[in-house]
Amino acid sequence: MTEPLDRLLEIQEHDTRVDQLRHRRATLPERAELAELGARRAALEARLGGVRTERDELAARQANLEAQIEAAKARRTELERRLYGGQVAAARELAAMNDEVRQLGRHVNELENRELEVMEALEPLDGELQAADVERDGIDTRAGELHGAIGQAEKEIDGEVEVELEARRPLAEAVPSELLTRYEGLRRKLGGTGAARLVGSSCTGCHLTLPAMEVDRIKHAPPEAVITCDNCGRILVR
Repeated sequence: MTEPLDRLLEIQEHDTRVDQLRHRRATLPERAELAELGARRAALEARLGGVRTERDELAARQANLEAQIEAAKARRTELERRLYGGQVAAARELAAMNDEVRQLGRHVNELENRELEVMEALEPLDGELQAADVERDGIDTRAGELHGAIGQAEKEIDGEVEVELEARRPLAEAVPSELLTRYEGLRRKLGGTGAARLVGSSCTGCHLTLPAMEVDRIKHAPPEAVITCDNCGRILVR
């Protein structure tokens, strides 16, 4: 049974290589950068939520002030048309209209000053939103590049995995099914390594030294005997 056990070690080599490839696939550095970009984008959007709300409120105030200014100017224009158009002759009425024109002028100035304050408050918010647009575009562009790089790396790694699995198949077919099942169970249980070479008195699976009596027993065991490490339980190939 030495040959099936040797095949088992070859299978273990392919399995270890597959595990390493799959780990590399799952831990591509681009994934970490992509996650960081996702966090940055989420933080950016969270921060901008308040900025947009504040800007929308200011924009609504500006629109309201503009509407009031336009209404006051329209009223003043109408009064001036009537005041200087000769349609009103009564001195008292003319004085009242003239007084209202002056009041409207002061009101318009006040409204325009308030509008200017709103516009000054809007300016840094608009600047922040524009800068955020540039930052977001940069994040999205880089994220797109990373997705492409990850896809290419996954394709290459998947190809390497398939090569290992193809090389493993004939080896697995040459090993008795009971032994292979036992090996695969140990592999799942023991972190990916189900079989290891016995080198001298040490198991290369757990890297521990076996007692001298155990090593002597193993040496005198029949070649076809399936021996396991007393320390870790892996199948020992000698």
